[in-house]
Amino acid sequence: MSALDALDERQREAASVLRGPVAVLAGAGTGKTRVITHRIAHGVDTGAYSPSRVMAVTFTAKAAGELRGRLRTLGIEGVAARTFHAAALAQLNFFWPTLAGSPAPSIIDNKVRLLGQAAEQLRLRLDTPTLRDVASEIEWRKVSMRSIDQHAALGRSVGRVSAEQLADLQRAYETLKDDRRQLDFEDVLLACAGMLEAEPRVAASVHEQYRHFTVDEYQDVSPLQNRLLELWLGDRRDLCVVGDASQTIYSFAGADQRYLLEFGRRFPDATVVRLETNYRSQPPILAAANALMNGRPGALELCPAREAPKAEPPTLTAYDTETEEAAGIAASVSARIASGAAPSEIAVLYRAHAQSAAIQQALADAGIASTVLGGRRFFDMPEVRQSILALRGAAVAPTERGFLPNVRRVLREIGLTDEAPAAGGAQRDGWEARRAILRLAEEAPDDTTLRSFSDALMARAKDQHEPTMQMVTLSTLHAAKGLEWSHVVLAGCAEGALPISYATGFDAIDEERRLAYVGITRAARTLELTWSRSAGRGERRPSRFLEEIGTTARGTGTLRETSPRARSAGRRG
Repeated sequence: MSALDALDERQREAASVLRGPVAVLAGAGTGKTRVITHRIAHGVDTGAYSPSRVMAVTFTAKAAGELRGRLRTLGIEGVAARTFHAAALAQLNFFWPTLAGSPAPSIIDNKVRLLGQAAEQLRLRLDTPTLRDVASEIEWRKVSMRSIDQHAALGRSVGRVSAEQLADLQRAYETLKDDRRQLDFEDVLLACAGMLEAEPRVAASVHEQYRHFTVDEYQDVSPLQNRLLELWLGDRRDLCVVGDASQTIYSFAGADQRYLLEFGRRFPDATVVRLETNYRSQPPILAAANALMNGRPGALELCPAREAPKAEPPTLTAYDTETEEAAGIAASVSARIASGAAPSEIAVLYRAHAQSAAIQQALADAGIASTVLGGRRFFDMPEVRQSILALRGAAVAPTERGFLPNVRRVLREIGLTDEAPAAGGAQRDGWEARRAILRLAEEAPDDTTLRSFSDALMARAKDQHEPTMQMVTLSTLHAAKGLEWSHVVLAGCAEGALPISYATGFDAIDEERRLAYVGITRAARTLELTWSRSAGRGERRPSRFLEEIGTTARGTGTLRETSPRARSAGRRG
């Protein structure tokens, strides 16, 4: 069976071109990860690629782990699927001792702490939030490839820290770092790029090692990342980039969608393939997404893979207060679960972390367990670590009970009970984690042993392949990118929240629009949009994006307005 057999026509077109520059413009839910992995597998199967000569680059360790896992299922081992930073750090650690005669500098784990020490030297009294903002500004400067003097010339300040003070603070920070032989996260990319530019033998070695490059989420590359990519490529042209300009949501961190939008201009002979068949969302959800991005640069027209005549249109519900909105969301989620949806199939998305507390409390009051995305990783939870250790220990001295009974016995011995603890606390989180491990055991093949199961858990931990916990997910729109749920509630669709109050100017508002688009396209079956008319003592208006999506009152039918009372009655009926 060919690696291309499982692809649709456009996907197959993208995966078939193995040489030269290729740009895959992949809309939300169109199978971009499938295309990336099957393209690499096709290259290996046909002999065009040697796995060890392929580098697949993405932006998060989890995404890199998913690439490795999918390649493994296709029988492909040895591909370097890494983040930009992981790839650069590996090269620094390999070449630095030879070039400098000493180990590579260590990486600082807390930029804010070092900035605080630099501020003390300058007798600047700065609180932690301000130091965090300064750290973000330093990160932006570095990925934009600007020197401290060039940054100072822009006149950018941070809160009460003037541009001049900011420059002094950055110089003091860099001096402290140099004195301690340390690098920060962005220095890793800068140092790797500098090494490749200054040392021809290092560049030649890297060019010999890696011949074929794939870059996922290319709309999110910064000038520094793109420069490093160019240095990795050298004079070769075997580069495949995959991205969606409508999902550029990290401009504040230096992401520049122009590299994707202008790829065809930089490589006039590039193969450009558009993936617009969406395999995730129901047609009414896609209609809302398309309406929001209509006419924007690089926007793709998403079309459903199949007809769905009974698909629910997105709904819009207005509440008087944020408290009522949170309670209404909890009631909606509760009704959804009562009608048969699994908690893990439901997500509540919002613009800012501050919105999560009221929603999480309302869900807990309704007896619904939830987890905040971006918090503690599954395999970092003490209950999970304890479970894996206990299972590995039990594998040394197996009993006659059999695999699954032994897993149940081990998990019960360390705290898994039949009844779930009350929602909203650490005990429930730990219980849900152990239940997730038990579900994995229940789904394992018949010949699984305690040893092979615990080994599989360790492999999952390495790839950050987290199992599903039966909890409702709460997430910011940024953290939700790349994920999907059957049922999505997009909360806080009001001016000042989405778009957020500090977003001013066309470019900033357009970034907020793309965030809303990301939120909408996370939904597979149902989408609920909510907003509240007041926040504290202030009055609010509905988000301008709601008007662009359209309501029944405007005759478009893209979005259906309802009241909390009407929706509750409709659910009961």
